[in-house]
This record gives sequence, structure tokens and C-alpha cells, in this order.
Amino acid sequence: MNKQELVQAVAEQNDLSKAEAGRILDSLFAPKGIIGTQLKKGNKVALPGFGVFQVKNRAARKGRNPQTGEAVKIRAAKVPSFRAGAGLKGLVNGKRK
Repeated sequence: MNKQELVQAVAEQNDLSKAEAGRILDSLFAPKGIIGTQLKKGNKVALPGFGVFQVKNRAARKGRNPQTGEAVKIRAAKVPSFRAGAGLKGLVNGKRK
């Protein structure tokens, strides 16, 4: 499912126009939307039954350039992550309806 299909599905389920549904989804999921803004502040966003969006710290490490085999330093970084909740896992695995 791509973004336009998701917008269409949200619009149909909630009796909204596609433009309204698109603005709602953008306000949540765009990089500068609600979820991204909260992650930038260091907060996590928990949606019970669905999952948790949070920021994790990835430590600095050594890597290798695959073309030359030369050792390369990879800097520490903050990375966004998503952990699926029990409800979503159960739905995907067919254990919940």
C-alpha cells in the first residue's frame, strides 16, 4: 500500500475528503509532523495495541569500506525505531482478530 492508497482508505473509513485525510496523515507521519517532532525532542510516542516510536542511540563502531576493505570509523548516531505492540504482532501472526 502506498501513501495515496492509505489516504483513500482513511478517507473512506472516516467519511472524509481525500484532502482532509492527506492532511491528517501528513500531520502525523511527515518528517516534521507530530511523531517526528516528538522524537526530535527525545520523547517516545506510544500507541497502545499498535506500537512505540522512539529514538535509540547507536554507538560508534568500526566498519569496512566494501570496495577497498579499508577500516572506517562510523560515528555514533541517534536513530528512530519502531517496536510493534502485542495487538499488531498478534494480528500479523493470526493470533488475534
